[in-house]
Amino acid sequence: MHLRGVVLPGDRERDLWVVDGAVTFEPVRDDETLCRTGWIVPGLVDAHCHVGIRYGGGDETREGAIEQAETERDVGALLLRDAGSPIDTRFIDEHAELPRIIRAGRHIARPKRYIRELGIELDDERDLPEIVAEQARFGDGWVKIVGDWIDRSVGDLRPLWSDDILKQAIDAAHANGARVTAHVFGEDALPGLINAGIDCLEHGTGITDDTIELMVANGTALVPTLINIDTFPGIADSATKFPVYAAHMRDLHRRVRDTVGRAHEAGVPIYAGTDAGGSIRHGRIADEITALSGAGLSPHEALGAASWNARTWLGRPGIEERAPADFVVYAQDPRVNPQALTDPQWVVLRGLVVKTPDPVTGHR
Repeated sequence: MHLRGVVLPGDRERDLWVVDGAVTFEPVRDDETLCRTGWIVPGLVDAHCHVGIRYGGGDETREGAIEQAETERDVGALLLRDAGSPIDTRFIDEHAELPRIIRAGRHIARPKRYIRELGIELDDERDLPEIVAEQARFGDGWVKIVGDWIDRSVGDLRPLWSDDILKQAIDAAHANGARVTAHVFGEDALPGLINAGIDCLEHGTGITDDTIELMVANGTALVPTLINIDTFPGIADSATKFPVYAAHMRDLHRRVRDTVGRAHEAGVPIYAGTDAGGSIRHGRIADEITALSGAGLSPHEALGAASWNARTWLGRPGIEERAPADFVVYAQDPRVNPQALTDPQWVVLRGLVVKTPDPVTGHR
């Protein structure tokens, strides 16, 4: 298979071929030309989603999880970092036509301090290092802990773990070859998480100049899930029994674009994740890229946060010699016309053409 187009991120128009499921820049005979123009982008990445959580909540069926993965694939999201799922989705690996998933196992939380029955709940925080080590061995190089959640006894967001336990747990994950990420909305849990060596923060709406400085010093990444943060006002409206918490959530939402912009300007690595699954429908990576470009990242940086930069961060190649042929082709430059992100012309996964233009309209 042969393609010609502008290959990102290098902005160079060139020819490439797909042979035995891999990319090559060496011409081959008897090829079939897929396209002669377009923008060829390394497969998109949703760096925070949940394959296996039903929209609206609850465990998804195997068939439903496959449908979620298909939805992501059809918009060009070919690599998914699953940030916690209640079901084992390894059966998806058997489907060559579905995205690759990097799993973080199950959420780890405390009783009544996260979404009910979604994660592993520890009565004694001293069990955290052991459970983190267990999930590190079970996952694909990541573990997900819940860093903060509403504490109904005080009526606001509060950390779930002591600083010493966090350090032991993150050390245990690292000793088992895994990185650790944490759900965190507010401010109070951040210093303990970052100083303990956390590798990534999910949401991170409470970061301040001081904690941004800590993140830069420690190389902590951020996946801000901006389209998820857009649900905060609705969460606040439903929290009538907890007015302090409601006001806090509204404030975190109000300043999130500025928060992400300051983190980006300071040099915090930022990657795109939608938090799809549960309250967010799958297939919305284009919306997250657009949101990032409205929060201080340039259109090129925002696309990179959901493509080549995210793939490097997760240890997966982009469009390079002998790399797996995972890429998306757009008729227009998606950095100039964000609407193009919602309408990929071609989606190629593991060398298979899994999405083609409509023969009549030219669209999917």
